[in-house]
Amino acid sequence: MGKTFRPSNREASIISKIESSKEHARRVILNKVKDCIDPLSNAIAMKLVENKLVETTSKNTLEEQIGKCIDNLNRFEDFDIDYQIAPFRNLVPQPHIVSLFVTSFVLEKLIDHKSVVDIYGADEDIYHCINQQVRKYLPA
Repeated sequence: MGKTFRPSNREASIISKIESSKEHARRVILNKVKDCIDPLSNAIAMKLVENKLVETTSKNTLEEQIGKCIDNLNRFEDFDIDYQIAPFRNLVPQPHIVSLFVTSFVLEKLIDHKSVVDIYGADEDIYHCINQQVRKYLPA
């Protein structure tokens, strides 16, 4: 018979503080994102096209779609955000929530848009390209 693990009050308190600090950081980032939607969507769209990860017929349409995606972060509930990023949660060790959300949008929804010809590169390449731009506007 295996030993039952029961955390002490101190361990439970520490774990609770870690979890609440992670949730607080997430809420702060999601509140800051609404202040930089336009420049962030422009930077992400430009880098995706420059790095030849997304081939499109209209860079402006790509920018608009990414802008709408980032704007959705303010409207979505936590469950909706977690549901959308679930397939990509293990893409990198400590993902940035905004980068992960935009990456999932690009890989799952944007590929079907009429102005997008094709999306190239691995999921990690697309994440890192998006994350570089997100970190400029929303440092962790």
